[in-house]
Amino acid sequence: MTKTITKKKNTKEQEAPTVGVVSLGCPKALVDTERILTQLRSEGYQLSPDYENANVVLVNTCGFLDSAKKESLEAIGEAMAANGRVIVTGCMGAEPEQITKEFPKVLAVTGPQQYEAVVNAVHAAAPAPHDPYVDLVPPQGIKLTPRHYAYLKISEGCNNRCTFCIIPKLRGDLVSRPIIQVLSEAERLVKAGVKELLVISQDTSAYGIDTKYQAMPWKNRTIRTKFIDLCREMGELGVWTRLHYVYPYPHVDEVFGLMNEHKILPYIDIPFQHASPAVLKNMRRPAHQEKTLDRIKSWKQQCPDLTIRSTFIVGFPGETEEDFNFLLDWMQEAQLDRVGCFKYEPVTGAPSNDIQPHVPEEVKEERWHRFMQLQQGISKAKLAAKVGKTLPVIIDSVGRDGGIGRTMGDAPEIDGTVKVTGKNLKEGDIVQVKITAADEYDLEGKTVAA
Repeated sequence: MTKTITKKKNTKEQEAPTVGVVSLGCPKALVDTERILTQLRSEGYQLSPDYENANVVLVNTCGFLDSAKKESLEAIGEAMAANGRVIVTGCMGAEPEQITKEFPKVLAVTGPQQYEAVVNAVHAAAPAPHDPYVDLVPPQGIKLTPRHYAYLKISEGCNNRCTFCIIPKLRGDLVSRPIIQVLSEAERLVKAGVKELLVISQDTSAYGIDTKYQAMPWKNRTIRTKFIDLCREMGELGVWTRLHYVYPYPHVDEVFGLMNEHKILPYIDIPFQHASPAVLKNMRRPAHQEKTLDRIKSWKQQCPDLTIRSTFIVGFPGETEEDFNFLLDWMQEAQLDRVGCFKYEPVTGAPSNDIQPHVPEEVKEERWHRFMQLQQGISKAKLAAKVGKTLPVIIDSVGRDGGIGRTMGDAPEIDGTVKVTGKNLKEGDIVQVKITAADEYDLEGKTVAA
């Protein structure tokens, strides 16, 4: 969750209308918030550091899980209580009655990606200044991430129909951004000082399918709106490029050569979700294949430094003890580097709710602990093998005696960190660090001369 709001009282008069923002959910929603703020800032609006002095508060909601909806409603309630002039957008806005039933006095409710409707609602609540301060908007737009890294969204929506997911219902089918638009944004970000680009979408490897991989002129050549073409072009920007939400379609195999050539970070985020064929069938997962383990071995042969991150769900409806043990055996053989695990949670409107039998909560809890215990052992051994090596580390924050950073194998906020001892570190620096210690998730090290 990203907030630009605090409870700090500020009585200073503002010359321009002010907007407070609360952004909930995934990085894709954060990019939506950044786009809205960039537009408003170009029109002269200011961002408010607190609820009380904001002319209007914008809440970008998450509706992926029922627990996320609860968090969104709590955020709306907090904003309503402190300010009273609230506009709601995001995934929950696709079903506005959920919001208006509890908060009938919200000023407006819009769905995801309805940028123009959000801006129009802000205009109605707090008219824009007569003289926009366009020069106050940086070329890269308003970003809510640290200056040295940024999320780059390449598409909206999703064509998959996984039974546990309602994203297509909320955000629609896949709509790919034109590749020249994506690359132009990437170049602007790099020129503004971004050192790491995190490529995101609902299904990154499906990029361009909806346009039939439309070819477009780019500089002195023609490039296709396609996953591998995008990766090749991103690899020429000279910064870290990290790939998220990549489904293991056959054509994904092409990218590992680029990783081994140091064009793209040797890191891939593939949401496998499970390994049991029966559970994957109930999930209706795309691109699941019985030979996935063979492909993982092939990927590591092509790129020996590869880090594979994934997420899994335990306790999915219909999951038997045999299915779960199959998953544990698969994990032991796959030896994935970074793994997140979630206990299945019903989502209102998801087809998975109708799959029987549902797994009891105490069984979900027990399976989750067994899964995490196994993965912790794998992770601990993998990180211990890094002790003594010297690795490039990007610095995210600095302190008196050093800083906190990440290796090429760690994405911000979801993976591990490196506690770095060294002098004169700055946020965004990429420094060489000799690893001196490791635990189940994180590393420690000292800077060395480049």
